[in-house]
Amino acid sequence: MVVLNFQFSIPNSQLFNWYQQGKQDTINHHIPLFELEYLVTELTELTSLDLRFNNHKNKGKISSKISLEELQKLWNLRVEKRCPIQYLIGECHWRNFTLKVTPDVLIPRPETELIIDLALELTQEYSSLQLGKWLDLGTGSGAIAIALADIFPQATIYAVDKSEKALKIAQENALNLGLRSKIKFYHGSWFNPINDLRNNFSGIISNPPYIPSKMVLELQPEVVNHEPKIALDGGEDGLNDIRYLIGNAPNFLINKGFLLLEIMAGQGDMVKELLTKNGNYTNINIYQDLANLDRFAMAQLS
Repeated sequence: MVVLNFQFSIPNSQLFNWYQQGKQDTINHHIPLFELEYLVTELTELTSLDLRFNNHKNKGKISSKISLEELQKLWNLRVEKRCPIQYLIGECHWRNFTLKVTPDVLIPRPETELIIDLALELTQEYSSLQLGKWLDLGTGSGAIAIALADIFPQATIYAVDKSEKALKIAQENALNLGLRSKIKFYHGSWFNPINDLRNNFSGIISNPPYIPSKMVLELQPEVVNHEPKIALDGGEDGLNDIRYLIGNAPNFLINKGFLLLEIMAGQGDMVKELLTKNGNYTNINIYQDLANLDRFAMAQLS
C-alpha cells in the first residue's frame, strides 16, 4: 500500500490518544517502538522528533495520507497478524533507495547491503570487471540489481526471478529509481533464461534460499506467515540452491569473475568446502556481517 498525498486531517488529540495506545501495544506484544513511529511518520506529516518530544501538541489537526480508522486497521494487522510493517506501508528503505515491497517479495535486509559494498571493494583490483555484465539471481524486489546498477554505472545488470509477480515489482522499482534502462530482467529459474549468455559475466550475486526446511517453520511469524517461502526454504540442509549456483556459475563467469553468495550463519565452512571441491574457483573467502556472523561467500573463477 503506497498513498502519495495527504488527503486526510486527523484531530491532534485523537491521534495522540491512539499513539499512546499503540505504544502500550508495542510493550504488550514485544514490537519495537520504532515500527510504530515508522508507521506514523510514513503516513502522516509527523516526524520521529515530533512523536518523541510532542512537538505537535499545539497543532489542531494532523495531515495524513489515510484516515485514523485505516491507520488503526494497519496497526491491528501488525499487532494481531504479525504482518511486517514494510508490507503494511508498501515500502522498504534499503541502502539509499526506497523500494516497493509486497508479500510477493522478500523484504531486503540491512545485512544484505554489505554484499554490495563487498562487490565494490573486491573489484577495486579488477576495475575492468566494473564495466562488464553483472547478474543478480533471484532478484525479488530488485534490490541487489538496482544497487549494482548504482555502484557500477558503466555495467549492464541482468536480473532473474522465477516469480512473475516479484519480477514486476523489481521492474517497477528500477523504473521509479531511474535505473530501468540499465537492468535487463528475465523470468525463469536461476540460469535457465540466460543460457545463451555463458562466459559473459564479470560477477554473479545471489541471496538464495538458505534456511533448512525444518527451521523455516521455527522462524518469527512475521517471516514464516508473510514472506514468500520460496525465497526462504533451502532444502534439508539449506544448501540445495547454493550447491546449484556453485556448480553452474563457472559456466557463466568470465575469467577472474566473482561469485558472491549470501549464506546463513553457521554455513561458512560447508560453503567454503563446496567451493573448494568444485575445483573451478580460487580466492575463496567467507565474510562476516556486522554481528561477526558468517554471512557471505566469495570466490573467483580461476
